[in-house]
Amino acid sequence: MNRPQPTIRHDWSTDEILALHNLPLLELVGHANAVHSRHHDRNAVQKASLLSIKTGGCPEDCAYCPQSAHHREVKLTRDKLMDPAGVLALAKRARDAGAERFCMGAAWRQVRDGREFDAVLTMVRGVRALGMEACVTLGMLKQHHAAQLAEAGLTAYNHNLDTSPEFYGEIITTRTYADRLETLAIVRSFGIDLCCGGIIGMGESRRDRASMLQVLATMAPHPESVPINALVPVEGTPLADRPRIDPLDLVRMVATARIVMPASTVRLSAGRSALNREAQILCLLAGANSVFYGDTLLTTPNAGIGEDGALFAALAPLTESDEHDPLRQPSSELVTAAAS
Repeated sequence: MNRPQPTIRHDWSTDEILALHNLPLLELVGHANAVHSRHHDRNAVQKASLLSIKTGGCPEDCAYCPQSAHHREVKLTRDKLMDPAGVLALAKRARDAGAERFCMGAAWRQVRDGREFDAVLTMVRGVRALGMEACVTLGMLKQHHAAQLAEAGLTAYNHNLDTSPEFYGEIITTRTYADRLETLAIVRSFGIDLCCGGIIGMGESRRDRASMLQVLATMAPHPESVPINALVPVEGTPLADRPRIDPLDLVRMVATARIVMPASTVRLSAGRSALNREAQILCLLAGANSVFYGDTLLTTPNAGIGEDGALFAALAPLTESDEHDPLRQPSSELVTAAAS
């Protein structure tokens, strides 16, 4: 099997990616960390904030999503599109808390012309005026929508593949894989960065995970941003009873994504709230270099600001004063393990 090379490739096969994914864990993480160090500042972790600007009532039937109108047993309040002034006030608060990127999600199947889209354009302009990167996820869009978003200064457009082409039909039936790829091509044609990744833990095989990464890794250029999500099972959705993944599955996925897409920002995304501090640090060691910062990700829980404060404190250089800093003390899990 070919070992990771310093050059960026766009000809990865699914078999190659699966072989990487299945390496002994320490070998895989070591390779990923070496690739990461060649292409990124190993100590830099971008903080991004994510806000649901229009919640619920989506006509898509994504099996994992509590915002789908198809999943009537989900207890979720439907909210209309937020006012731009309110969104920008929250963006400023996120910036002041340390976020560098502000992401806005609307539960739409596709973008439509009119006052709501005009309001989103106002939000994008406002976020950029705050000195932050602006990202939106709005569903499918046409060329003139991408042109307007680009003119407004949009940094990135999020449109995830979710899973492999082979497993996709088990999760979504209201939009095809080709629809997703078409939207990505439109976004790319207007010079907007792509934010595109997927979800693990939905019942897919390891080969499905490798196949999803193969689609991303054969794009030229690679997506600038690759979110790696772990399923957060939500009561009332078809995947409510799926067991949570082993955290090391997330580590493997992050590491493999880093190796096959060396220059991309790999984002540790949904499911992070279920990871302890040490598991998150292992993901960062494996090549993740961005986290979503804040208490929620659209409608699912995220690690809180206080927990993230402890995480970033653990990543910072030690000083003499840290010896008595409670944030620097080992977690109870590690103390227990060391004593046993």
